Amino acid sequence: MDTALARELSTMAEEDQRVRAELARDGHLYRGYHPRLAEVNSRNVERLQEIIEQRGWPGRSLVGERAARAAWLVLQHAIAFPAVMRSGLRLLIEAAARGEVSQAEVAMLEDRIRVLEGRPQRFGTQYEWDERGEMSPLPIEDQAGVDERRLALGLPRLAENTTRVREGARAAGEQPPGDLAKRRREAETWARMVGWRTRVP
Repeated sequence: MDTALARELSTMAEEDQRVRAELARDGHLYRGYHPRLAEVNSRNVERLQEIIEQRGWPGRSLVGERAARAAWLVLQHAIAFPAVMRSGLRLLIEAAARGEVSQAEVAMLEDRIRVLEGRPQRFGTQYEWDERGEMSPLPIEDQAGVDERRLALGLPRLAENTTRVREGARAAGEQPPGDLAKRRREAETWARMVGWRTRVP
């Protein structure tokens, strides 16, 4: 195992999570793509691409479970880089077939990409504030079968997970956006601007 690379990936993910937590506490996380977060994500994505070019996807056998998860987190949060996330999904699918990453991580990345492209997600892993001021799953393709798909990956049922997500948001002191309609318009505009909505589903 490459312990130096494992430490580096873990540090990258820890910085990502720390900045996200700070922005969530003061309400800025859900007010558009904050410049602080954009800077961290951009730097992390650039380094992750270098690692992939040199070593391939940093899976469990190369960096261990914790750092492999950190690499996935960096990719999951690379929302300003559509090409990186899409190519990363292909790498994750291949890595999962070799047992290097979990199928659940593949599912979460697929859901994130679908949502950014303006399509329904498949596994119900992506949440957003709703009109009642609660965190709720974004639209799901074949919602009747979502629990079956989730359970096959070792994920809890959707209702159970939604309760956990809402409790977590309250515990973290996260606040819904003051103007939800404006937030959605801005998110749509941003997605088009960075290139998410140019792909035909």
